[in-house]
Amino acid sequence: MYVLELAGQNDEFAAYEAEHAASDVSHLAPGLVTARGITDRVVDLAYTHRASELVGRGVPTVADAVAILSAASLDREGSVAVRAVDVRSTTGVDTQTVERELGDQLADRGFEIDLDDPDHELRALFSGGETGTCALGWLAAETDRGFGQRTPTDRPFFQPGSMEPMLARALANIAGARPGATVLDPMCGTGGLLIEAGLTGAEVIGLDVQEKMVQGSRANLDDALGDGYDVIRGTAGELPLADEAVDAVVFDAPYGRQSKIEGELGELVYDALCEARRVASRCVVVGDKPWAQPAHNAGWTTEAVFDRRVHRSLTRYIVVLRS
Repeated sequence: MYVLELAGQNDEFAAYEAEHAASDVSHLAPGLVTARGITDRVVDLAYTHRASELVGRGVPTVADAVAILSAASLDREGSVAVRAVDVRSTTGVDTQTVERELGDQLADRGFEIDLDDPDHELRALFSGGETGTCALGWLAAETDRGFGQRTPTDRPFFQPGSMEPMLARALANIAGARPGATVLDPMCGTGGLLIEAGLTGAEVIGLDVQEKMVQGSRANLDDALGDGYDVIRGTAGELPLADEAVDAVVFDAPYGRQSKIEGELGELVYDALCEARRVASRCVVVGDKPWAQPAHNAGWTTEAVFDRRVHRSLTRYIVVLRS
């Protein structure tokens, strides 16, 4: 069993993303979920910080943390360090006291303490709320962040409204990006979704109706990936691809304020969803409105819907679809 430390504030969305790299994911407490198993893809998750092999859990107190460790059989060899976390500052626990007491117990049991470069890291996680818990676990995987170094404004080509890399990575993961998969974005814009899908090891294909966006997306993908991508000019409603040519489609639909006529926008997205259904068995569509009904009309089944508030005048709706 593993305990996963979530990023962001929307645990439901973070847990859903985690399900694409872990099995039997279940809510534990604010900011924490458990999983029966993890895969090597866990390091590519956007809204998970770390995964630890669970030692035990109890109520969020120092005494319980000490008791959990005292009752645990420790099958580790080498040096250790203890890191305590008050998740989202919800418990008020003294993390320094936790680290000291658990460290002393480990030292008494024959372990060498190395705070700088330990062979093993014991994480003591405290989360409050109605389902408050203390969970102890040995760090098993830490996600490769780097999102701050890939901000849209730092790319060779930038346009206002570009999606932040962290969300783009989560959407790519939910779509099914991984080594051996091919992911299509038929409205690729500046290429943000393709970059994050490509960084997981997926082959990526992009289309955009504007030549400026095609050239800009190529520049961004070349800078971020080097290879493993193809971007061409085309329309999402007439994809130059064979049936079932890709594993997944993911795209950020034009927002209402970008279209003079609401009906034209609806027709555009519907056509894109129809074509996506032809070339793939899975699709994630994002927009300033939920596109579940047009997706249903296009033959898709809705698997999940999430909303994420960007600012006062914009909420993004994420619709996950399967054939």
